[in-house]
Amino acid sequence: MRISEFCGLTIKDIDLEHNIINIDHQLQRLSDMTYLIQSTKTNAGTRKLPITEDVAYCFRAILEDRPKQKVEQMVDGYSGFLFLDKDGLPEVALHWEHRFRHAVNRYNEIYRVQMPKITPHICRHTYCSNMAKAGMNPKTLQYLMGHSDIGVTMNTYTHLGLEDAKEEMIRMEELNAARAEVNKTTGEKPVTQKMFRAI
Repeated sequence: MRISEFCGLTIKDIDLEHNIINIDHQLQRLSDMTYLIQSTKTNAGTRKLPITEDVAYCFRAILEDRPKQKVEQMVDGYSGFLFLDKDGLPEVALHWEHRFRHAVNRYNEIYRVQMPKITPHICRHTYCSNMAKAGMNPKTLQYLMGHSDIGVTMNTYTHLGLEDAKEEMIRMEELNAARAEVNKTTGEKPVTQKMFRAI
């Protein structure tokens, strides 16, 4: 999710019975501290995300820990935001950016090997890169990321390097070797160039 989509999540958006998160809006806070709900960044941004059991467990914990509010803050007809600040107002991207910065600074004060700057957007990009490296279908990844243009998703693949290419070549060799073994046991002959005749 984009951080503004994450901040806009409400209790109604979390379906733990079917392990689905509904994303059809985002929460923004303007410089004058006005909160507003906007549609997702792109039409493709409106989507339903399937979640794993681990993620569902985390959302259950978030809902259990969420403080009960006497009066829920309403923003453009939406209420029940998952994360609230000390004043009971919905947390926005800036809250999370500060939280990440604090964690990185604290880590860097303790350890010699320094951690680079990390933002919520870097986490989103890392997820996309990891799924690409794992071989997820690009169209599936485009849907999950909410990209309207497959080119944006495909640009993630340009971050793959020599080691990734080597791993993919080894994977393809192993796949071909496995197919050859299966063909031996089933008696099927692999297709070769000699089987075709030019006319």
